Amino acid sequence: MERKIYDAEDAVLKIKVEGTGGNVELKGKNAEVYMIPFAGTAEGPLFNGIVEPCGVDTQVVNAAGVRSMSARYMLTGKDCEGKDAHIYIENNGWFDEETKTMPFHTIPTFYTDSEALHEALCRNEYTGEGRIEEDGLWIYFFEIQ
Repeated sequence: MERKIYDAEDAVLKIKVEGTGGNVELKGKNAEVYMIPFAGTAEGPLFNGIVEPCGVDTQVVNAAGVRSMSARYMLTGKDCEGKDAHIYIENNGWFDEETKTMPFHTIPTFYTDSEALHEALCRNEYTGEGRIEEDGLWIYFFEIQ
């Protein structure tokens, strides 16, 4: 099944990921686990701010070579009304180690303390795409139409 590739200009939110160092890994007989801390910036029509430096992407490569990814992070900034806001994101995805398809696709879940963002982010369905670009890794979130 081929997935739709979205136009970056249609993203409701985009995250520039910046590694912070301090990666931790485990290489066992049945899996490899990587924990990758990160920070970054967030921008879009709904929100602008930063990724707090406590974000972590946990990646597990199982014995079949499937890499599952679960990134959890908090954004701090301003919502579309200019009010202070936070967005917590749990973003899950996967790809086959042999093909490493790009962009990789994710399924995000959003939580927020912003009244302006709650209706937009917490009731609609979204998809995410991770893309390696000239200046590094970007995560784009698109509303499913």
